[in-house]
Amino acid sequence: MAAGGQAAQAAEPEAVAESVEPVAEPRSFKDLGVTDVLCEACDQLGWKMPTKIQVEAIPVALQGRDIIGLAETGSGKTGAFALPILQALLETPQRLFALVLTPTRELAFQISEQFEALGSSIGVQSTVIVGGIDTMSQSLALAKKPHVIIATPGRLVDHLENTKGFNLRALKFLVMDEADRILNMDFETEVDKILKVIPRDRKTFLFSATMTKKVQKLQRAALKNPVKCAVSSKYQTVEKLQQYYIFIPSKFKDSYLVYILNELAGNSFMIFCSTCNNTQRTALLLRNLGFTAIPLHGQMSQNKRLGSLNKFKAKARSVLLATDVASRGLDIPHVDVVINFDIPTHSKDYIHRVGRTARAGRSGKSITFVTQYDVELFQRIEHLIGKKLPAFPMQEEEVMMLTERVAEAQRFARMEMREQGEKKRSRNDDDDDTEEALGVRNKVAGGKKKRRKA
Repeated sequence: MAAGGQAAQAAEPEAVAESVEPVAEPRSFKDLGVTDVLCEACDQLGWKMPTKIQVEAIPVALQGRDIIGLAETGSGKTGAFALPILQALLETPQRLFALVLTPTRELAFQISEQFEALGSSIGVQSTVIVGGIDTMSQSLALAKKPHVIIATPGRLVDHLENTKGFNLRALKFLVMDEADRILNMDFETEVDKILKVIPRDRKTFLFSATMTKKVQKLQRAALKNPVKCAVSSKYQTVEKLQQYYIFIPSKFKDSYLVYILNELAGNSFMIFCSTCNNTQRTALLLRNLGFTAIPLHGQMSQNKRLGSLNKFKAKARSVLLATDVASRGLDIPHVDVVINFDIPTHSKDYIHRVGRTARAGRSGKSITFVTQYDVELFQRIEHLIGKKLPAFPMQEEEVMMLTERVAEAQRFARMEMREQGEKKRSRNDDDDDTEEALGVRNKVAGGKKKRRKA
C-alpha cells in the first residue's frame, strides 16, 4: 500500500504551505496551550519564556497540523516539536508513537536528553538508534517498544530491514530535524525507504535552517497542507553575535590562535578545523602550551565523542576543537567565542558554526581566520550574510613574540601525533583524548631535545 500511496501523494498538486499569524504576545507555555504537567517540566528545565519558533509552531502543532519550521540554529526547535508530541502522547498513550530523524549522532543524543527531561514526570521512554553503537543492544531496546525513537536514517533502515518484529506501522508522529542537512548528507534513499513503511495517516514536522530544492521535494512527498512557521530570513546570523575576521599569513596561524586565546582568556572557545587530523594536532599543540583543549571529530569512537562533549559542557575544559560534525544542532550553552581556524568551504556552514555562540538571547563573538588562500571563500561568506565584517584588533608584534614557544609546541604535537599513529596501528585502539599521557610525553620529548643538543 505504502509505496503506491506515496507515489499518489507525490503526484498530488503541491500544497502551498500557509503561513501562520503569531499568537497575541504569549507570556508563557500555558498561553500556547501546553498542558500543566509539561509547563512544570519546562519550568524545571529553566525555560521561562517560549522562543519565537515555539510561539509559532506549538499552537499549530497542537491543532494537529503538519509543520514546516524554518528557524536559525539555537532557536529552540527541539522544544517546538517535543512538547506537542508529548502532549499528544499524554492524551493517547501508545508505544512507538514518534520518530525523530536527525543527521548526526550527537544531535540524536541531545534530542533524546530533551525528550527525557521534558517527559520524565510522565514516564516517557526514548531510544537513540545511530551508527557506531552495537546493533544487538539497539535491537533489544527496540523490542521494549519505547515511545519515541530518535535515529539517523541509515541505522534505522538497517533495523527496519533486519530486526525481527520491529516495524513502525503504528507511528503517529514523524519529525525531520535539520532536514536540509539530512538530505545534504545524501540520506535521500534511506528517507524514501522510511516514508514507504510508515503510515500515511500521521503528523509530520519538517524543521530546517534553510529551504533548499531537496527540502521542497521532501515537503511534497511527506506533508499534508503544512503550515509554514518561519522565524528567520533565508540566511541569518543572530543579532547579538559580534563577528570579526583576521587576515594573516598561513604559516603563522597557530601563533595567532594562541594570541587570541590569551587575549580573550576566561572565555570558553569552540575552534573549527577542516580535518580530523588538524583538530587532533591543534588540540595537542594547545595542551602543550597549557590550555585545557579537547578534540571532537569523526575518527573518535562514539564514547570518546560524548566524553569530550560532556567535559566541555561541564566546563572542565575551556577549549573544544571540532570538525563540522559538531557544528550543527549541538546545544552547548556556554560557548563565548567561536573561532573559524580553517575557513568553511561551504558558506552555509559558516552560519551553523557561528550559531554555536550567542544562543538563546545571549551575546557572543566569532573570529574567522583568513589566509592568503581563503580570500574568495571569505568574500562568499560576506555576500551570503549580507554584511562586511570588521577586522579583529591585533598587536602583530605580540603575536611574533609567541612564535618560538609555538614552534616548540608544534614539534611536540607532531611527535605525539606520530606516537598515537604507531599506537593505533599496534593496538588498533583509538586513543583520542591523550591528557593522561601528556606529562610523560613532555618528559620524553625534553630528553630527546637534550640529546639532540648534545
